[in-house]
Amino acid sequence: MSKIRRIAPALLILLGLSACQIFGLSIGDKPKPGTLRPGVAADIGAREHPRVVATYGGVYEDAGTERAIAKVVGKLVSVSDDPETQYRITILNSPAVNAFALPGGYLYVTRGLLALANDTSELAAVLAHEMAHVTANHAMKRKRRADEAELVGQVMTSVGRDQASIDAAIKETQLDFARFSQSQELQADDIGVRTLAAAGYDPYAAARFLQTMGAFARYQSLGGNGGGAPDFLASHPNTPARVKRAILSARQIGAPGIGVRDRDAYLDDIDGILYGDDPLEGYIRGRSFLHKALGIAFEVPDGFIPENSPDAVLASNGSGTAMRFDGADLTGFQKLEGYMRSGWINGLIDNSVRPTTINGLPAMIGSAVTGGWSFRIGVIRIGQTGYRFIFASRTPNNNFTRDFERTLSSFRQLTPTEQARLQPLRVKILEAREGDTAKRLAVNMSGVEVKRRLALFNILNQSKSSTRYEAGDRVKIVVD
Repeated sequence: MSKIRRIAPALLILLGLSACQIFGLSIGDKPKPGTLRPGVAADIGAREHPRVVATYGGVYEDAGTERAIAKVVGKLVSVSDDPETQYRITILNSPAVNAFALPGGYLYVTRGLLALANDTSELAAVLAHEMAHVTANHAMKRKRRADEAELVGQVMTSVGRDQASIDAAIKETQLDFARFSQSQELQADDIGVRTLAAAGYDPYAAARFLQTMGAFARYQSLGGNGGGAPDFLASHPNTPARVKRAILSARQIGAPGIGVRDRDAYLDDIDGILYGDDPLEGYIRGRSFLHKALGIAFEVPDGFIPENSPDAVLASNGSGTAMRFDGADLTGFQKLEGYMRSGWINGLIDNSVRPTTINGLPAMIGSAVTGGWSFRIGVIRIGQTGYRFIFASRTPNNNFTRDFERTLSSFRQLTPTEQARLQPLRVKILEAREGDTAKRLAVNMSGVEVKRRLALFNILNQSKSSTRYEAGDRVKIVVD
């Protein structure tokens, strides 16, 4: 949470992002029949590029990761379906595991994805997939379908009389668009695997990395217990289906064991890469959020997994309760009660507003009900900044109130010593000793909840808890 903004509270919806999920529209510089007129694609990419970079925390500048990508791109382009296409690849300073493309050959890879990959062939698989979107001209096809879906919605809403029929027609159009988008992803997977193999890389890398992304997504959502969209509505096919298809595509090329993986060189390139949150946005440490520059910290209750973003810290317990933490400018409000009643809260219950003190800091709490949701709100003041906690639930109960109160009471100011010791997490490459196990090596991790260290270690290294290592085997760990 790097910025302190005035943001009106709304329903708290936590959205997970996966590769290609943000921008699935990709075209190349070389026009094909039915595509945008010459120059428009590049103009769109150039116009949107600054916004994308700003949204994802800026450009991540690191010689090792830049070197890793540079080694791959030339080989992939030379064997792609359109070797004349020019690409502009940017590493984004985001912990999200994501890669996507914009018109004009703008390709993006997050440092979070680079940290998750285990070798050069897996990075090549991601880039080959995104290049496939370009060469398959998915941008205009997707845009036409999106326009059709929007038109159906407008027409049905304007002329329809039976609301049930309107809803059914719009839903069917949405499902059709989702199926169309999924088919594009599968096509890009197929093209990507062929390109990967043609460049000399392990064609099974695509399936391997899809499995790792699936495991990481489950790790982030408490083992998959969080609520999400059904597979048929997702913008991507479900991971098992994609893994199975990617394996079948690779088998058409050859048996496992073919192609270059280039693991050692890749691990050298990502050694020291920033992991997790950027220091300017604060840090997530297990269930705690700590911000060095702002000098604040708090902890969410057991069962919540906090997620940091440039504007706020979000969390959900997978049981219907969501939380948002952000900041607001209190300039012009001498009293906190005046701010609480200033209109930024819809449905505020008048007699719920009352003052309190949180670890020596003035605070105000209140409740609101609107749109079928119940809210508990707390604002803590430090100088001219108000730190806001907003809990939301459709079915509030004693646990809902307890979780709100526990989180609010955990808010505190960091001591100078704590601020000085707070350092960002990074990926470190460690050499195993003879007989080391995954469990023993995971103990070296820091900045991760103790009970979750082994799970994250196994995901980062594609290992199992029973895995035993030989002397000199190299693994990834996270340290501060």
